[in-house]
Amino acid sequence: MKAHDALYIDGAWRPAAGPGTIEVVNPADEQVIAHVPAATAEDVDTAVRAARAALPAWAATPPAERAARIAALHDALVARKDEIAETVTAELGSPLPFSQKVHTALPITIAGSYAELAATYAFEEKAGNSTVLLEPVGVVGAITPWNYPLHQIVAKVAPALAAGCTVVLKPAEDTPLTAQLFAEAVDEAGVPAGVFNLVTGLGPVAGQALAEHEGVDLVSFTGSTAVGKQIGAVAGAAVKRVALELGGKSANVILPSADLAKAVGAGVANVMSNSGQTCSAWTRMLVHRDQYDEAVQLAAEAAAKYGDRIGPVVNAKQHDRVRGYIEKGVAEGARLVAGGPEAPREHGYFVSPTVFADVTPDMTIAQEEIFGPVLSILKYEDEDDALRIANGTVYGLAGAVWAGDNAEAVAFARRLDTGQVHINGGPFNPLAPFGGYKQSGVGRELGTHGLAEYLQTKSLQF
Repeated sequence: MKAHDALYIDGAWRPAAGPGTIEVVNPADEQVIAHVPAATAEDVDTAVRAARAALPAWAATPPAERAARIAALHDALVARKDEIAETVTAELGSPLPFSQKVHTALPITIAGSYAELAATYAFEEKAGNSTVLLEPVGVVGAITPWNYPLHQIVAKVAPALAAGCTVVLKPAEDTPLTAQLFAEAVDEAGVPAGVFNLVTGLGPVAGQALAEHEGVDLVSFTGSTAVGKQIGAVAGAAVKRVALELGGKSANVILPSADLAKAVGAGVANVMSNSGQTCSAWTRMLVHRDQYDEAVQLAAEAAAKYGDRIGPVVNAKQHDRVRGYIEKGVAEGARLVAGGPEAPREHGYFVSPTVFADVTPDMTIAQEEIFGPVLSILKYEDEDDALRIANGTVYGLAGAVWAGDNAEAVAFARRLDTGQVHINGGPFNPLAPFGGYKQSGVGRELGTHGLAEYLQTKSLQF
């Protein structure tokens, strides 16, 4: 597996200031496949300084020219699509077809959308006797997770570049090789030196240094709510902008009029996708009491089909964490109807597709984000009870509603405290705003709303 033994700073691959390295492990067989530099605070400072130096010229670049560079980046990613998919499979463990379709094709589509948007977005508007200017916020510190390594990079870097910002990216230490391929594509696309910089490193070192750096104007972070709170506190002390996409415990509400088999099947598929490592996964299935037993049986049968179709979770720590939650569910009285805590394979960080029945809203597995292939099925009495349960966590990232017709589902969805709701299986839309209510985050990604996160407003009065 190819890896750079350097950081990408100011348009070139440069050695890190310190000798430290990070092992990249294939979670399917637990073998080390590469080493990358562990950036120091000094490296982060160098990268931020490069981004600040490049900011005035890039911010002054006409939007059409910025769009052309993003379009070239899109093309460079397309040229690397097979290598990217294979790399994601190697460092994340995702089955190759899923890596090709979701981990690679989707973010490439998003990159293309920002090439178009950069060329058409209205960076000026009139308001009475004022001209309102939408200007880049400045230097962006982007900290991305491992679960969708290219998608999360593109969702931050592409709109930031479109807005005229410069970027320092600190990717997750588990999946840095995908980030290096992205940096190669940036370089090939002719993005000016310093506009994009990559520092691979550990969160408590490189990530913290980036979040705290006085030269960073906005921190865009995707990851756990606990870390997001820490970043928010640091940013608040410096009156610094943040965009936080955090945890979720999304509800999949199946109303009595819905096609039960279709809704349950889609719900199980959603939770098992990416081995359950999706912040917006519908990990709580809410079913009316009269249909509950049938739904449980359908879910157990559906989960059994995923035994050899999903990949491992990302690392040993996550493996232990997910299995610990399964044990906690059993200890608190939930009933296992599929899977369990036992490791299904001798090697690799695999977790059995797991389904719990008889879950009550106060159980740990119904309140906390597990981030593994674990589904909890809860019973409700009526629509008001379903709404109370659905809204009864600290999260509000996503969800789903199923009903006999879209109007009924939409009426219920309007009452949910969550940022995105899929109606009767509506597909993911890469142009729609993505982000959460409550402790699921601050701000939005994707589409025009994602671009707006990287802009600040100035008004000129005439």
